[in-house]
Amino acid sequence: MVLQAESVSLVQIEAAAERIRPYILPTPLLPGDNLGYQDLWLKAESLQRTGSFKVRGAFNALIQLGPEERRRGVITLSAGNHGQALAYAAQRFGIPCVVVVREDAPRTKLDAITRYAAELVLVPVASWQQRLEEEQLRRGSYLVHPFDDPAVINGQGTVGLEILAALPEVRTVVVPVGGGGLIAGVAVAIKSRRPQARVIGIEPEGASVVSNSLAAGRPVPLQRIETVADGLAPPYTRPLNLALVKEYVDEVRTVSDSAIIDALRAVAGGSRLIVEPAGAAAVAGLAGLDLNPPVVAILTGANVDQHQLGRWLGMP
Repeated sequence: MVLQAESVSLVQIEAAAERIRPYILPTPLLPGDNLGYQDLWLKAESLQRTGSFKVRGAFNALIQLGPEERRRGVITLSAGNHGQALAYAAQRFGIPCVVVVREDAPRTKLDAITRYAAELVLVPVASWQQRLEEEQLRRGSYLVHPFDDPAVINGQGTVGLEILAALPEVRTVVVPVGGGGLIAGVAVAIKSRRPQARVIGIEPEGASVVSNSLAAGRPVPLQRIETVADGLAPPYTRPLNLALVKEYVDEVRTVSDSAIIDALRAVAGGSRLIVEPAGAAAVAGLAGLDLNPPVVAILTGANVDQHQLGRWLGMP
């Protein structure tokens, strides 16, 4: 399968939606009335299969692989959610899967990856990319990158189509940002059908790789990563993602870890939904925004260690 950057488009996102329909859940758009914002809606990808939106891109990529690529198997790098999603999709199709994971990934995410019969390769974050390239070369596996892949971006963009189907009059969409795959796909979908809507990205202050790269005009890798939102902490973004963000996204802001945990508590208490810190980032970013309702905040994932969650929620 050969995909070029220009194949990220509304047409491709619509095709992805048809392709992955049998394998994913159309997640609900739930009222966020109890969170203190007017006409706020929560796109609950935290209720998606494997606990995050990542299955959308994983299935869209694997469905398009040819027989030889499937036989050789797939490989990726992940902080946990993409690895889990790819492992699940690969197991459904009988494709061997290897996930190169940063060694500080939460145990719950590691256990989920192995539960789907994928092989784990644990590495320090500093050598993450290098080890991925070494393993891919040695094994001859097909790389399904967590965000630097048009098939993955188009799959993630189906979240945007579902938002528009449920709330055609949406005026603001707030999206957590890691490497830029989700916001790139969602922004293309939203802006292509409703160009007057605003798309706003939210990054952790301690992992602001897209913000830094936008300011520099090119991808700039992070020298230090320090955030509670492990799902939003890649050490780099890529030219494809950065170009799409520059073209389709109105603004990218950063939030503190304390704001993210406050948002996690607010979502749990006000909306009765469990999210991981990365999944709460969009809600954390609402404070201080000049919001134009109706507003949708995407809850991207719920794969959180239960003991750590209990501490954040103040449970004994």
